[in-house]
Amino acid sequence: MAKTLELQFGTEFGKTGRISVDNPKEPIDEESVKLAMEQIITAEVFTTASGKFVAAKGARVIDRNVTEYELV
Repeated sequence: MAKTLELQFGTEFGKTGRISVDNPKEPIDEESVKLAMEQIITAEVFTTASGKFVAAKGARVIDRNVTEYELV
Protein backbone atom coordinates (compact mmCIF):
# COMPACT_ATOMS: atom_id res chain seq x y z
CA MET A 1 0.00 0.00 0.00
CA ALA A 2 1.46 3.34 -1.06
CA LYS A 3 0.13 6.75 -0.11
CA THR A 4 0.88 10.01 -1.84
CA LEU A 5 -0.07 13.56 -0.92
CA GLU A 6 -0.89 15.46 -4.10
CA LEU A 7 -0.75 19.27 -3.94
CA GLN A 8 -2.75 20.97 -6.68
CA PHE A 9 -1.88 24.49 -7.83
CA GLY A 10 -3.44 26.91 -10.28
CA THR A 11 -0.88 28.19 -12.79
CA GLU A 12 -0.48 31.57 -14.44
CA PHE A 13 -1.98 30.19 -17.68
CA GLY A 14 -5.12 28.82 -16.02
CA LYS A 15 -4.03 25.18 -15.87
CA THR A 16 -3.44 22.89 -12.90
CA GLY A 17 0.04 21.91 -11.75
CA ARG A 18 0.73 19.18 -9.22
CA ILE A 19 3.43 18.18 -6.77
CA SER A 20 3.36 14.70 -5.22
CA VAL A 21 4.85 13.82 -1.85
CA ASP A 22 5.40 10.13 -1.12
CA ASN A 23 4.54 8.65 2.28
CA PRO A 24 3.03 11.75 3.90
CA LYS A 25 2.91 12.01 7.68
CA GLU A 26 -0.60 11.25 8.88
CA PRO A 27 -2.95 12.56 10.00
CA ILE A 28 -2.68 15.34 7.45
CA ASP A 29 -2.69 18.80 9.04
CA GLU A 30 -4.68 20.92 6.59
CA GLU A 31 -3.34 24.22 7.94
CA SER A 32 0.27 23.04 7.53
CA VAL A 33 -0.43 21.90 3.98
CA LYS A 34 -2.04 25.24 3.11
CA LEU A 35 0.87 27.17 4.63
CA ALA A 36 3.42 25.02 2.78
CA MET A 37 1.58 25.56 -0.51
CA GLU A 38 1.53 29.33 0.04
CA GLN A 39 5.28 29.26 0.73
CA ILE A 40 5.89 27.27 -2.47
CA ILE A 41 3.90 29.84 -4.46
CA THR A 42 5.72 32.79 -2.84
CA ALA A 43 9.17 31.25 -3.39
CA GLU A 44 8.49 30.74 -7.13
CA VAL A 45 10.82 27.73 -7.20
CA PHE A 46 8.71 25.61 -9.54
CA THR A 47 7.96 26.40 -13.17
CA THR A 48 5.88 24.14 -15.38
CA ALA A 49 4.94 24.17 -19.05
CA SER A 50 1.75 25.87 -17.84
CA GLY A 51 3.66 28.61 -16.04
CA LYS A 52 4.37 29.45 -12.42
CA PHE A 53 2.16 28.38 -9.54
CA VAL A 54 -0.13 31.27 -8.56
CA ALA A 55 -2.86 29.72 -6.37
CA ALA A 56 -3.45 26.76 -4.06
CA LYS A 57 -6.35 24.77 -5.55
CA GLY A 58 -6.45 21.72 -3.32
CA ALA A 59 -4.72 18.73 -1.81
CA ARG A 60 -5.59 15.07 -1.62
CA VAL A 61 -4.17 11.81 -0.33
CA ILE A 62 -4.05 9.06 -2.92
CA ASP A 63 -4.01 5.55 -1.47
CA ARG A 64 -2.87 2.93 -3.96
CA ASN A 65 -3.06 -0.79 -3.33
CA VAL A 66 -1.24 -3.18 -5.60
CA THR A 67 -1.80 -6.92 -5.52
CA GLU A 68 0.73 -8.92 -7.46
CA TYR A 69 0.11 -12.47 -8.65
CA GLU A 70 2.87 -14.85 -9.55
CA LEU A 71 1.91 -16.66 -12.72
CA VAL A 72 3.74 -19.90 -12.95
